Amino acid sequence: MKSIKGMMNHLYWANRRILDALEENETMNNDILKLVRHVAVAERVWLSRLQNKSNAHYSLWEEAEDLIVIRTMFEENAEQYRVYIEALQESELDEMVNYSNMSGVPFRTSVRDILLQVILHGQYHRGQINQALRIASAEPAQVDYITFARI
Repeated sequence: MKSIKGMMNHLYWANRRILDALEENETMNNDILKLVRHVAVAERVWLSRLQNKSNAHYSLWEEAEDLIVIRTMFEENAEQYRVYIEALQESELDEMVNYSNMSGVPFRTSVRDILLQVILHGQYHRGQINQALRIASAEPAQVDYITFARI
């Protein structure tokens, strides 16, 4: 549990850093905003699956116009994941979750693997966002795990 909690804390920190970089650089490219929103919504979708709730009302790839709305989503996600993980027992990490993907295809995945998916998915897309910042001659956010671990 300690590793999962540490990696999730890194996720919350890295999400804030990437949002801060976007605000500081005033980089509001529609493609970047759409990608940032995608990460926030994907976190919500996976949490709904973990909680055995419907996620049919979520759309992963909608246009986004407001970084403040996206930041609020990330803050709410962080709080909801903290509550979920605090209630989670180590033995529950290997429990299987039945869910359907956004196309309706059924799957069965462990809680541990779902949490790792959330962690790695966000890191993948933060790399893409940082690349877009560089292309726009803006300063990327340092979001490496080791930077987080050193603080």
